[in-house]
Amino acid sequence: MAPEVLYRVIYGTKNPTAFQRSLLQTTPAILHSHCRHKVLHCDYPAIIPSQAHDSVRGTYVRGLADRDLFRLDTFEGDQYERRHVKIRLLDVEGDEEGKGNVEGEEVEVQTYIWIAGEDELEKGEWDFGEFMREKKKYWVGARDEYSEVDEAAKANGFDPTGGRGANGDITKELESEEKKALESAV
Repeated sequence: MAPEVLYRVIYGTKNPTAFQRSLLQTTPAILHSHCRHKVLHCDYPAIIPSQAHDSVRGTYVRGLADRDLFRLDTFEGDQYERRHVKIRLLDVEGDEEGKGNVEGEEVEVQTYIWIAGEDELEKGEWDFGEFMREKKKYWVGARDEYSEVDEAAKANGFDPTGGRGANGDITKELESEEKKALESAV
């Protein structure tokens, strides 16, 4: 998950305070025997178990609180299941194809595995670089251009963020839950 998307899901903003940033520690990592596909008609990926030679590069995040996991579970929805897997931390991060990666310690973690069926996935690998260049802005509310996505979703009957974008249903649900929690704390 792109750091800005993680921050938006957990803290409600792509630009958290320095204190909020200090609560999380991230390390590049690799998940072997899994692959990442694009979900049909959507901007986001699905990780599924695969052949031993496949791998997915991602980020190991430490410091997540129970409330953060609740928000992540809500964000990921029922298309995914949080499962225990073993990853390798990357001592040296190589290029986008993984050339130059130097693997280090093995760590047991939890990640979100796609459970909604492989018929909902495109055949090719999901492109993180393309997401960062062309799609991330819709997910973090970086621009007012999200209105174009809203209009396209209404016209075509689908939302490429699956409700996870800056103005999506899942985001609104998370904001509502946060508001209720704040009101009950006062």
